[in-house]
Amino acid sequence: MSLSRTAAPAEVARRSKVRYLILALIFAITTLNYADRATLSVTGSAIRAQFGLDAIHMGYIFSAFSWAYVLSQVPAGWILDRFGARRVYAASIVLWSGFTLLQSSIGALGSAGAAIAALFALRFLMGAAEAPAFPANAKVVAMWFPARERGTASALFNSAQYFAAVIFTPLMAWFTHAYGWHEVYVVMGALGLVLACVWLKTMKTPADHPRVNREELAHIVEGGGLANGHRRGTPAERKGASWSIVRQLLRNRMLLGVYLAQYCINVLTYFFLTWFPIYLVQARHMTILKAGLVASLPAICGFLGGVLGGVASDGLIRAGRSLTVARKVPIVGGMVLSSCIIGCNYVTSDWIVVALMSLAFFGKGLGALGWAVIADTAPKEAIGLSGSIFNMFGNVAGIVTPIVIGYLVATQHSFNGALAFVGINAIVTVFSYLVIVKDIKRVELAPV
Repeated sequence: MSLSRTAAPAEVARRSKVRYLILALIFAITTLNYADRATLSVTGSAIRAQFGLDAIHMGYIFSAFSWAYVLSQVPAGWILDRFGARRVYAASIVLWSGFTLLQSSIGALGSAGAAIAALFALRFLMGAAEAPAFPANAKVVAMWFPARERGTASALFNSAQYFAAVIFTPLMAWFTHAYGWHEVYVVMGALGLVLACVWLKTMKTPADHPRVNREELAHIVEGGGLANGHRRGTPAERKGASWSIVRQLLRNRMLLGVYLAQYCINVLTYFFLTWFPIYLVQARHMTILKAGLVASLPAICGFLGGVLGGVASDGLIRAGRSLTVARKVPIVGGMVLSSCIIGCNYVTSDWIVVALMSLAFFGKGLGALGWAVIADTAPKEAIGLSGSIFNMFGNVAGIVTPIVIGYLVATQHSFNGALAFVGINAIVTVFSYLVIVKDIKRVELAPV
């Protein structure tokens, strides 16, 4: 059958919708993933007060997650391609939730030195445990969704990062205020263990899932979905675990452009996750309470932009546009909008600053289609590894961005250089997709 054929209305009516259940599940898991990352930012003030930690101590503790997360990406990709998304993702959720639970007990250690060491170690282990999560999401989307639905699916699970900020941050703040910081880690860890059980019960490949009917399976397969998913012990799988695959991926011009762009996009992400509230307090002289409320507005805009970007991209495919055009238009347009963050250096009114920041984060959400591009382009035998390398490059920004912005603020005594740095990275993303990436298509690996 042609990939572009139009399904008859009767066939569409008969088609099961299990893929949307799977998408809802990875959205919920990704929301929890980002909420667990944010636990320390919410409880940090209370922890600092209890143990007398200074900003330097907290800076090291904050960095622990990103170092481990980046270093663990390639091993996580190999494991994912070796054992499949179902088992690896379940193990990942259980491990990071366990390390989250253990963070509630550092108060029993007594001394500040022991607490710092334990918290650093647990955050480091948590970063390593979360490493397979986003590559697993990309693998699941490539498995369950045809190409013309993949942009929306990828945008939805990626937008969970904004949803987590909107929903869980105030909830965790309330728990900290009402019951103490320890209880935040207990509740979040327990939620993760429950989700791991739900994942194991629900997740199968489309070809093996008992609730997927013939019409939905045909829809997935005809649209390019990898419905048979992971099969252990095949020659292709053994091929996916080879260093030669890494070398081929790192020599591919299109993928290198995608990796560079993801790093630049994540510079915006980590600015909002780390320095944005401080910018509002120090540079815009807002109260902490006002800054906390204002900081939620860009997150909401990012969520809306993320959903719209995926829908628009898939709409372009259904309208007959090429995959290259369908993915690049929202990415380039979104990053052009994000560069307006530089305009905050030239205005004085708080509401204009908030509007520009919200527009920039909306653009960041609109253009955050990198995971859809990876699902479209990764070699079929190494989707997990390809996604892990992509995620590794992207999250180097989690190490670089806070340090560079801290240096710029300390030397210039203002945020002007920091905002310019963030905006320039948005422009580099545009350059990367227009000049380096060229055509977006699935990579075919050479024999090894």
